[in-house]
Amino acid sequence: MEFYRAGWAAGEAPEETTSFVGRRTELLGTARALREARLVTLTGVGGVGKTRLALRAAREVRAAFPDGVWLVGLSSLARTEQHASELLALTVMEALHLADQTTCPAAEVVCEWLADKHLLLILDCCEHLAPACAHLAGNLLTAAPGLRILATSRQPLGTRGERVVAVPPLPVPGQDRPPADAEDGQDAVALFLQRAAGTAPGLAADAAAREAVAEICARVEGIPLAIELAAARLPDLTLTQLRAHLKARFEVLATGPDACGAGEPRHQALRTTIGWSHELCAPLERLLWARLAVFADGFGQEAAQAVCAGGPLAAADVPRLLDALVGKSLLQRRAYMTGLVRYAMLDTVREFGADWLAALGEEEATARRHCDHFLGLARRAAAAWIGPGQVARYVRTVAEHANFRAALDFCLTQDERQAALELGGALWFFWFACGYAREGRHHLDQILARWPEPGPARSKAVWACGAAAIAQGDADTTLRRAGELRVAAETADSPAMLTAAAWLNGAGLLLLGKHTEAAAVFDAAPDTRDHGSPYAGARLTLRVARAFVHAALGEFADAIAVADTLRAECDIRGELWAKAWADYMRALAARGLGRPEEADVHARAALEGKALLHDSLGIGTALDLLASVAADSGHGQRAARLLGTAQQVWDTLGRAQIGVPELVAARAACEHQVREAIGDGAYEAAFRKGLEISIKDGLIHALRQT
Repeated sequence: MEFYRAGWAAGEAPEETTSFVGRRTELLGTARALREARLVTLTGVGGVGKTRLALRAAREVRAAFPDGVWLVGLSSLARTEQHASELLALTVMEALHLADQTTCPAAEVVCEWLADKHLLLILDCCEHLAPACAHLAGNLLTAAPGLRILATSRQPLGTRGERVVAVPPLPVPGQDRPPADAEDGQDAVALFLQRAAGTAPGLAADAAAREAVAEICARVEGIPLAIELAAARLPDLTLTQLRAHLKARFEVLATGPDACGAGEPRHQALRTTIGWSHELCAPLERLLWARLAVFADGFGQEAAQAVCAGGPLAAADVPRLLDALVGKSLLQRRAYMTGLVRYAMLDTVREFGADWLAALGEEEATARRHCDHFLGLARRAAAAWIGPGQVARYVRTVAEHANFRAALDFCLTQDERQAALELGGALWFFWFACGYAREGRHHLDQILARWPEPGPARSKAVWACGAAAIAQGDADTTLRRAGELRVAAETADSPAMLTAAAWLNGAGLLLLGKHTEAAAVFDAAPDTRDHGSPYAGARLTLRVARAFVHAALGEFADAIAVADTLRAECDIRGELWAKAWADYMRALAARGLGRPEEADVHARAALEGKALLHDSLGIGTALDLLASVAADSGHGQRAARLLGTAQQVWDTLGRAQIGVPELVAARAACEHQVREAIGDGAYEAAFRKGLEISIKDGLIHALRQT
């Protein structure tokens, strides 16, 4: 079972996919700087290897940070985003796996969580957000005395207390180097030989070949990305041809239309090498490279075909061309989570493609196709969410998170009202059920304020915003959106929309502890069965809420009846998310009726379903309930340990038990019961064990039968 969203363990830097060469002096300097300063920025030109150096340095100092090393990639955040500071803090929060569902500002959430932590935070690719990064770094360091920040940027952040470590190109033979670097004189050559080993073996043993490699490395000034791009040409060129081509390129081309980013100083060697790689690409490879630059933080083959095909570039040619760009080291092929294959570009390569896309005059048209594709993907995902394949759909949606964000940004900057409303509304399940309520509110509040005119698309966006507000425990906003949706439903004479409005209204009342009023609202809602409605999910979520109200009022038999009906419908439809909630309600009612064994079975079923979908709220509530059942059964040590693991989850959510009075009281009663049974010392020891193990290990323990 994999709990975390990222493809690597929480608190650990990702594994290196290729060998790391040299940088002994820079590694020592970075480690020393991190001991002496709390904010260290690695600076250097694009392609010089700042990110690789940061990750390797983080691995070497990992032991000094008991709460881990956390990577926050910032390259996918738009440079023109008007709310850069808010999205930056939100990105950091998500990288820390904080699924906070309160309405507090994201920066406050991160500061509070970090306050007692001793960890290293890597902010990667800060140059386009330097002022916002500097401001956030200052706030975080003030709030968290045990925090260290390692940033990478093409320029210093320019904030107080910053220690800047310059990252130079790799040394090449013949350069004047300090005595300490004497052993590093062959680093550039070593990198070239390692990258070329698969296609041109035996170069290292050939003195003449090594001399040619040394000349090539000197020609590209030891910049790692330029070296790797040059080495990638060896399947098509001999070493002699490669050296001759590079020599001619550098002698003839000093500037030109392939300049990466006019107006921003870049290293001429890298710019020229990328331009040379561009020239050596076939025309269709160049066109695909340019169009792929529209993607944010990776893409799949299907998306590349949908967005990039057109004109001379046929969709059927895209897979072959992707392979060709991977072979030239211009694309990276990666496996994401459950084996999903995705592609990514290094930032410098992507920027070059973006410049060419603009030069071709295709920038807006390609961005529009990108937006259309991801709007279609969101529509299909929303229509199929209440059905089989939810886990795969969750994985796919999370993988495209940055692209959905980019599409929403395009809608806002291009004044695309209909697309913005549709996209924000279609992603209701992502905002509500997948733990992204805060970001959903960020986008939907902007969209709804900007386009107040009524219509079907706006109504769906209102519902999505209300759902996100429920997840945040924001009763006032939930009730306000419920009123808006009810008016729209009455105007449209839509029973499905009325059911959705009733769910929002009743949930808002439930958050305020008004269970009797909530029950009346739920019972008055139309019992729609239109599975094709945009509001099909509302019927299931309303049943979940109704079962909870029954249990809160002590009507346990009624709660079981509603939960069993819901579970049966979910089984027919192959649905998992609502079924897991039904299992939770079944367990809650069974415990209320004094049936601990039955409650344990259903609570573990609920936990398993919620863990598969990474539903932090569902995981936290199920763990709390399992702890109560364990306490009822006399397993005090297990109960205390489960409460410790649950506490980790609630810490990521920002508010324990999302403030629901019944859940808060049940958690406190469980703790009191266990302390009375096993004593404070034994409770604290077991609780600490659950708190300090990983959440993944805690879930494995929780799912074992007692």
